[in-house]
Amino acid sequence: MKKTVLTAILLLVGVISFAQTFSFGPKAGLNISNYTGGNIKSQALVGYHLGGILSFGFGKNFALQPEVLFSTQGAQIDNDGQKTDFKINYVTVPVMLKFRTNGGFIITAGPQVGFLTSQDVPDQTIRNFAKNLDLSAGVGIGYQSNIGLGVEGRYIAGLSKVGNFSGQTIDPDFKNSVIQFSLFWAIPLGGN
Repeated sequence: MKKTVLTAILLLVGVISFAQTFSFGPKAGLNISNYTGGNIKSQALVGYHLGGILSFGFGKNFALQPEVLFSTQGAQIDNDGQKTDFKINYVTVPVMLKFRTNGGFIITAGPQVGFLTSQDVPDQTIRNFAKNLDLSAGVGIGYQSNIGLGVEGRYIAGLSKVGNFSGQTIDPDFKNSVIQFSLFWAIPLGGN
């Protein structure tokens, strides 16, 4: 664990030292989440995300953009005709590679790690519904103005299973699927 943290810190220092521009700021928006895979019967659940971004620019058009977001996810589960909201909260850490055209159009892609913070699942406890770690990959498109204000739509596909239980009628091998619509402001702090 200590080696992983040290490696991450050294990598971040290396990225910062080679970055030509730097910006940071808030990000917030809407989540439309659901589960895919397994035999779970579910419908989309509306939630939100809120947090901040850092952006390390390389050249005129590329940036590495780590984010830290509080994200409400889950799904509406159909259990014998009765629909119940299963709400799972994560702190997510996406690390996106961002391409920005001269006109402001952006494309983002990268991995995301989610850390379970809480859940609101009927008749369940935090230990027997969702795993503590969620791995995903995201891709997005949007627009960012010259002063850093932007909008983005992003799809996040789960790579690891969510379920952390056994002995139920539901197969725990289902994954998160989230569509995000975000507003952000990457406040520029300088550059070469």
